[in-house]
Amino acid sequence: MSRGRVVRHLAVVTAVVCSALACDWTVGPPVTATQAPPRDRGRVAASHRLPALRGDRLRVDAVEVTYGPGEASKAHTHPCPVVGYVLEGAVRMQVDDGPVTTHRVGETFYEEPGSAHQLSANASASTPARFLAVFVCDGDASLSTRLPEARE
Repeated sequence: MSRGRVVRHLAVVTAVVCSALACDWTVGPPVTATQAPPRDRGRVAASHRLPALRGDRLRVDAVEVTYGPGEASKAHTHPCPVVGYVLEGAVRMQVDDGPVTTHRVGETFYEEPGSAHQLSANASASTPARFLAVFVCDGDASLSTRLPEARE
């Protein structure tokens, strides 16, 4: 590469860095080689390997779920992987026999296909909660199936 081209490349890189600092752009944590690089004002919110899926039938559905204060859904399962992103409030989740976890605004969660979503509820009795559930499916099955009620 000629000296002139090197100087031009350095000038462009310097301009981009200076612009980023002047504009107070935020960049997320360092990413690994398997993650996409952060974009302007962006961060990698979630990264998870997907199970084997049939590429010729892939479909993505994004579902906005809203729970009023104290609301919850019945136990259910999903036929495909789900990535959730909390938009408002906080939600309590339990998948299979795992621990009950609370996810707050800006946090993500992941569910393996076929896992039992035992608990999905608003963590607050006074404010609403809202999250985006992104389903990556390789067919046209129903996105959610209720599990039978537990009998005592």
